[in-house]
Amino acid sequence: MSFMKGDLLSRTRKLVKGLAKAEPIWLKAMEQAPPPTFPRIDGAVKTITLPEDVYVKKFFQKHPDSKYEDAIKFCSFDPPPARIFGLRVLELKEQGVSEEEAMAVANMEYRAEKKAKKKAYSRLKQIARLQGKKPPPNPYPSAIKEIQAEERKFVRDRFFNPKIKEIAQRLKEERAAEMQDRMRGSGWSGRVV
Repeated sequence: MSFMKGDLLSRTRKLVKGLAKAEPIWLKAMEQAPPPTFPRIDGAVKTITLPEDVYVKKFFQKHPDSKYEDAIKFCSFDPPPARIFGLRVLELKEQGVSEEEAMAVANMEYRAEKKAKKKAYSRLKQIARLQGKKPPPNPYPSAIKEIQAEERKFVRDRFFNPKIKEIAQRLKEERAAEMQDRMRGSGWSGRVV
């Protein structure tokens, strides 16, 4: 249907000219003030990249344990360390520092902050023990531990939820029946001679 290419106005003109459609009331008004036409994209959607993305990737290469932190949340109140690292490198480069030195400084700042957080939490636990209280949960847990904490309720649920227990029991029975069928079909009696 190549004859139907174009926008609404050109298609309607073709249909009216070919007597396939009666002339609509709005056609003359639309011809006098046609709608704006927007450029079409070539079909390839370009990926959105931010200036600090290069340094975020380098950060993850240096610190693979932090890959589980979501680097996409760049507009949250507390941006992830990878974004902070990337922004700090860009900031230092704008001040005239070379890229290698900027990355070294940003890396050193990241490690110092991480060490300070661990030290603060260990002091917090120590104070809680001296007061005879239960230590508070870690305010700076690793991303892996956060994911495990989210999944913990689902892991525990499999032991106590009766529906899940029923499904597990059914699966066990099916496996046992399948194993018995295999043993019968192969002629294996289970006795050692």
